Amino acid sequence: MRTLERTRRWRLPAVLAAGALMLSACTGTDGSPAASTGDGGGGSGEVVMVSSQLVPTAEQETMNNEILASFDGEVDFVGLDAGPFNDQVRAQHEAGSGEISVIGALDGEFDAFGPELLTDLSDLAAELADLGINEDYLELGKLGTDTQYYIPWMQATYIMVARNEALEYLPDGADINSLTWQQLTEWGANIEAETGERRLGFPAGEDGLWHRWFQGYGYPAYTGGVNTTFTSADAVEMWNWLSETWQYVNPQSTTYGFMQEPLQNGEVWVAWDHVVRLIEALDSDPESFTAFPAPSGPVGKAFMPVIAGLGIPATAENPDGARDLIRYLLSAETQATTLNSVSFFPVIGAELEGELSAGLQAEADAVQAMQEAADALPALLPTGLGEEGGAYNQVFRDAFERIVMGGEDPATVLTELLPNLQAVFDASEAPCWAPDPESDGPCQAG
Repeated sequence: MRTLERTRRWRLPAVLAAGALMLSACTGTDGSPAASTGDGGGGSGEVVMVSSQLVPTAEQETMNNEILASFDGEVDFVGLDAGPFNDQVRAQHEAGSGEISVIGALDGEFDAFGPELLTDLSDLAAELADLGINEDYLELGKLGTDTQYYIPWMQATYIMVARNEALEYLPDGADINSLTWQQLTEWGANIEAETGERRLGFPAGEDGLWHRWFQGYGYPAYTGGVNTTFTSADAVEMWNWLSETWQYVNPQSTTYGFMQEPLQNGEVWVAWDHVVRLIEALDSDPESFTAFPAPSGPVGKAFMPVIAGLGIPATAENPDGARDLIRYLLSAETQATTLNSVSFFPVIGAELEGELSAGLQAEADAVQAMQEAADALPALLPTGLGEEGGAYNQVFRDAFERIVMGGEDPATVLTELLPNLQAVFDASEAPCWAPDPESDGPCQAG
């Protein structure tokens, strides 16, 4: 079972907040993608890649038409939601063979698969050393062993964006780069008092990433943990804060999946979301928006780094082509294309060619301010849950429905939901992850 030593060393590299980017060293000395070495048509032959990232239709089209356009081979890229993704990878493993040759997944998803499903990529990691892939990310890819089971691919996080007309309603003396969550409430109250409209917004719809707010922002910012502090008095304080704040949140938030649309049409003036789900607003009209870090709670400025990686299943049909594809996706040129086309930031230390768009620059500056804050508190994505990931997310969504939307007592609801949370850990045998303390065996929710 994996230890939590890796989480204690956590830091975000400066590349996530890079400004103007210039070309530097990569596998190909001129910054071009590494040459293919596989056999078959198109150099590397056909490579089937299944990914839990870049799932929306527009992102899959961008992956196929832009990011993969220069690969010397044929890639069948399939983006799947977490449940079907997990099922396909495991079904191939259980069958002992299959078409999938590359897996694109989050760190926690690789953790749940474990070494038995994956190929040793230590030699490929050594080959790519000149790219300057972040060492902490490489350590995550070892899954608590001495063997490299996935290669970091791309990274992201969640920030906030405001329409500039909202800035005049900031609380007196507030610094937008060092807000507290309570000041966000005051901001929403000021807007409502002056305009008569509820202009705060969160992606609380079925397709939104609202559960990540609780797991990476609300809980750690108020309690210093997530799972071990689930029913704590500090957690009750967080839920009471959210219930108070919701009177200033646009009621359509329970239908929002991506916050860029309501920001652009003016339904929402201040929003929290994933950087990929905000970039369209920032790039379409950069003069009208301001990106800024997530606010701080009583414990700190909690935020969730999102690390995706690339692995090769033990049953891969075209392992040589898979290695070629990984080399290609990690090249400086392709990392730059990925950044500019789908807004996932690079994981390599080699600097990239060109300058960021205005929207990406705004996001990068906000991320930099967040990660460099004196009270910065990184909170990792859920790790090791496997098929229980959906059930885990549902616990937080159920708490929200009952406490904030239903008006039930937070302490009572959390106590009643605690067995559901513990059942997730008992079924998955997942240990605690940062910022919760290391656990000996399955995480014990509390």
